[in-house]
Order: sequence, then structure tokens, then C-alpha cells
Amino acid sequence: MTLKMTVALLLASLAVSGCGTTNTVLRDDMAATHLLRQQKTYCQSVPRVYSGVVFDFCVLNAPLTSADFLLPLVLFDIAASGIVDTVLLPYTIYRQNQDGSIEIYR
Repeated sequence: MTLKMTVALLLASLAVSGCGTTNTVLRDDMAATHLLRQQKTYCQSVPRVYSGVVFDFCVLNAPLTSADFLLPLVLFDIAASGIVDTVLLPYTIYRQNQDGSIEIYR
């Protein structure tokens, strides 16, 4: 395996494991809430429509930490989440109407 391929696979696995859409659509609400509380975000809720993008912005809307070297990955994930959120738009609109936003309880 070449170095380029190894780096690409590593970045892809990091992006998928931390993907905002994965955390808000495929997991339960408490998992997303827990992750955002760990980040000490200032966000109070995440709408289900484009929730992956909003989740990533909430991660950016938190106090600075020692893990801020991951900022380029979060910016990459915003773009990736935007694409996946657009594909999932009919489902997330339905869920927003049924369940409302994901509340981040303190």
C-alpha cells in the first residue's frame, strides 16, 4: 500500500467516525448530545435538517482545546456532511416534523 493511499484511508476513516451526519442521523439523540456536551459547545439544540453540518458548526462553536489541530478535518467534514445531509433531506424533514430538534441538555 502506498503512502498516499494510507493517508487517504486514515483521513477517510477519521472523517466517517467523526462525521456530523453519522452522529445525528444514524445514532440516537443522546449520543449526539453527549458528544456535544463533551466538546462544551455553546449550542443549545441541533435541527434535524442539515444536522450534520450544524453538528460540525457546534463543534467549532466551543472553547479552544488541545485537539484544535483537528480543525482541518472538521472543515472537511462540513463539506462531506453537507452532501450527505442533502441526500437525506426527505428523511430529516420528516424527522424534524415528527420529533423536533435535538436538544443539548446541560
